[in-house]
Amino acid sequence: MTKILAITNQKGGVGKTTTSVNLAASLAASGKRVLLVDLDPQGNATMGSGTNKQTVKVTIYHVLLGDATIEEARVSNPKGKYDLIPANRDLAGAEVEMVNFPQREARLKLALESIQESYDYVLIDCPPALNLLTLNGLCAAHAVMIPMQCEYYALEGLSDLVNTIKRVRSNFNPTLRIEGLLRTMFDPRNILAQQVSDQLQQHFGDKVYRTVIPRNVRLAEAPGFGLPVLYHDGQSKGAQAYLDLAKEILSA
Repeated sequence: MTKILAITNQKGGVGKTTTSVNLAASLAASGKRVLLVDLDPQGNATMGSGTNKQTVKVTIYHVLLGDATIEEARVSNPKGKYDLIPANRDLAGAEVEMVNFPQREARLKLALESIQESYDYVLIDCPPALNLLTLNGLCAAHAVMIPMQCEYYALEGLSDLVNTIKRVRSNFNPTLRIEGLLRTMFDPRNILAQQVSDQLQQHFGDKVYRTVIPRNVRLAEAPGFGLPVLYHDGQSKGAQAYLDLAKEILSA
């Protein structure tokens, strides 16, 4: 059965897109059929997957508005061995244009129905905001992965996101659950990071992934080459951490 995972955090700069691209590549390297949906108008997951967001003709924007099918928007990514639904700046206008659409929060869910059985995993890279695009991601997903840095403000934002997920579960998607919290950009030398990590484990228990994503230069470099870090430097700590995360997800 296909597993649809929304990767979201309303706070920017927490490694959400980095996680989306590198988890997609790591799951694909484990032999799984993977589709990555870029639902962020910044299009960073598109560029990080080696697809030029400026020249791509059909994107998730056209799918949400009903101007194209998801099959028409899908592109293969031989570099990462997964498929991609790209995004670019056009997507920023989708929220306004979808305001009067029937079932506006379920546009992505309905679009995915025709192809989701072709994949073992569908990963949705949501924008860093609690908006209609993110709502579409949450309504389409079976579960949510929350990447977060271990810092003070991250804990405050986490409570808002958990409340949003509860509201989505109550009103739109009763089976939605939190798959896990992923600690990213982790520096074990930072005492505050250790303290926040301990607090997360105390409050969320086994909802916190055992795998921790470290701060890593190769992870930061890889998007500039349009590659997941696994194919930029497969021996780096960042690449190995995402392979470990994929193994943890597959063994759950």
